[in-house]
Amino acid sequence: MKKKLLAALPLALAAAGAHAQSSVTLYGIIDLGVDYANNVVNGANGNLVPGSGGRLVQMQSGVPAGSRWGLRGSEDLGGGYSAIFRLESGFNAATGAAGGGLMFSRNAYVGVKSEQYGQITLGKQWDATVDLIEPYSLNGNYGGWYFAHPNDMDNLDNGFPVNNAVKYVSPVIAGLQFEGHYSFGGQAGQFSNNASYSAAAAYTLGSFSAGVGYLRINDPISAVAGYGSGGGFVNTIYGDALANARYQGILSAGASYVLGGLKMMANYSNVDFSSGNGSHDLHFQNYELSGTYAITPAFTVGAGYTFTMGQDHATDASPKYHQVNLIAQYSISKRTSVYAMGSYQHAAGGAENAQITGFNPSSTQNQVVSRVGVTHTF
Repeated sequence: MKKKLLAALPLALAAAGAHAQSSVTLYGIIDLGVDYANNVVNGANGNLVPGSGGRLVQMQSGVPAGSRWGLRGSEDLGGGYSAIFRLESGFNAATGAAGGGLMFSRNAYVGVKSEQYGQITLGKQWDATVDLIEPYSLNGNYGGWYFAHPNDMDNLDNGFPVNNAVKYVSPVIAGLQFEGHYSFGGQAGQFSNNASYSAAAAYTLGSFSAGVGYLRINDPISAVAGYGSGGGFVNTIYGDALANARYQGILSAGASYVLGGLKMMANYSNVDFSSGNGSHDLHFQNYELSGTYAITPAFTVGAGYTFTMGQDHATDASPKYHQVNLIAQYSISKRTSVYAMGSYQHAAGGAENAQITGFNPSSTQNQVVSRVGVTHTF
């Protein structure tokens, strides 16, 4: 009897494996390039160093597409359900350093997906506005964080994921999709501290698509790894307001239309850094118009303009920023492309320093950044 059971065991295991099919995929992107920027001031301990800086030439990793590697997988649970997971880590391809010093700096989640009802995931992941509204921006298609709204104040360039998050993604029903997340702050007796939530919806009909979303982060300076001043970096655009903010609230919307090889995009975001007492509140509005055009299947160009205007309740200043972005990208194979890109920003109104995302501020109200690079996917 024992021999019959042992003989049947491999057949049972094989049958179980056939029923519960699973897959794991290793994937990644490596992006490296050389940047030139003018008028870059040095920083120390979160403060500008007077009389410092000048032209900057550097090698930088992960600009149009963040350098990363990851594992994603699924297991068929039957009945239209599957278990899913993703582990994704950013890294600096120029130095080999891990992104943010973390093992998985971008995503680390597990969940269940239903073909009929959508999916629920738990862990470190992008908020709903990153998934559904970022695609209506130029930086969400080409150019990355240098093309973001000043210091990615609205997270429409996925500057940070959210930790401890429960997230729901609906199936696409008649062109409509919905997402939402809630992130637990994890502090005893303080349910809302460091918590965040988001909700977004997008609708696609043929060549037209549009979406709207909202993201709120309580205590953003500690809840997420945003653009806080510190070390050698200084955020002159909203650094002080971020440090004092009780919450950061972001309402965003966008739309796109595809006509042959031309894709036209527009987006808007309203960003509030609220201290709770009003003395350090800072408010911004961002307006962006952009487009990409595939000259050939291998050669694409893109251009965009962003106007940002703010209101600082601490000083009554009204900072303004104008930014123009350009990129040309050529695919030399299915997995490898080369590109050249550039940004120009002019600060006006109450803004004393221009500051393109990813750089320390300019010593003047103007800043120019250019870059040539290569991107390889695997």
